[in-house]
Amino acid sequence: MKLVIISDTHGEIDKSIEVLNSLSDVDLFIHLGDYSKDAKEIQIKTGIDMINVKGNCDINDNEVSEEEIIEVKGKRIFLTHGHRYNCKWGLDNLYYRASELEVDAILFGHIHQPVNIVEGDILIFNPGSISKPRGGSKKSYGIITIDRDLNSKIIEL
Repeated sequence: MKLVIISDTHGEIDKSIEVLNSLSDVDLFIHLGDYSKDAKEIQIKTGIDMINVKGNCDINDNEVSEEEIIEVKGKRIFLTHGHRYNCKWGLDNLYYRASELEVDAILFGHIHQPVNIVEGDILIFNPGSISKPRGGSKKSYGIITIDRDLNSKIIEL
């Protein structure tokens, strides 16, 4: 199963659409918030199945959850924008929450910088921002493939 992870588009969706249309065998794209309306528009324009959560800039979108846990090929994945876990100041709160939820991975956005690490047995993954990177990072998105294991990578544009 191939997942494409995008976050923090902030109204700039052209690059996301271009990336998704250029990839083959995408089973699902996940948008981790800011802006949730972008996720809907990207889904319409690409026809790829989508799951999204809302971020701190999506406060008025009552149709989208702040957090989701999905199960893909037996792997439990926690989706959140991350702002409620003070992720700008460290990843500990995200890790502790993921441990409490007994998930295999936590995917988050908010900081506009890529993260791809394994802590204990939990993947902590942020695709960065495909439109507005911060902290010297480049525009980026993520790909996670799931067979028996979770395999994750950051793609810089």
